[in-house]
Amino acid sequence: MAEDGPAKPQLSMPLVLDPDLTRQMRLRVESLRQRGEKRQDGEKLLRPAESVYRLDFSQQQRLQFERWSVALGKPGKVTITGTSQNWTPDLTNLMTRQLLDPAAIFWRAEGAEAVDWNEADALEFGERLSDLAKIRKVMYFLVTFGEGLEPADLKASVVFNQL
Repeated sequence: MAEDGPAKPQLSMPLVLDPDLTRQMRLRVESLRQRGEKRQDGEKLLRPAESVYRLDFSQQQRLQFERWSVALGKPGKVTITGTSQNWTPDLTNLMTRQLLDPAAIFWRAEGAEAVDWNEADALEFGERLSDLAKIRKVMYFLVTFGEGLEPADLKASVVFNQL
């Protein structure tokens, strides 16, 4: 099969834990609990097994999704959900309508070395990232850890072709 031209340079962009934003969102949950208040209608509160991650597009906006690169340090499952939220300094609350579909789900079975994933959804989600990179400087993700996984067990990046 003939090549269409030289291979495009690739860029691996890691999803980075945002500890400040995660802590701020956890404080919101704790504050509501202490005051005995309920969440706003449609507000998404951070659960204990969820953390906020970010992907920085500030230096690169001309990208084409190539693949996910996800490694799990032990068996378990992670769900990566993109958000349309563009957090401002006042840290406005995350609303459920700001969670993007589909989510990318990755898991590693007991005794397995390789990570499996919901391929169609992960690919569709990855392709949407290319479009969002054109208009966003930073993209935020809600990562849900299941089956005993935690942030230290996840190494995730998105590999793009540079256009």
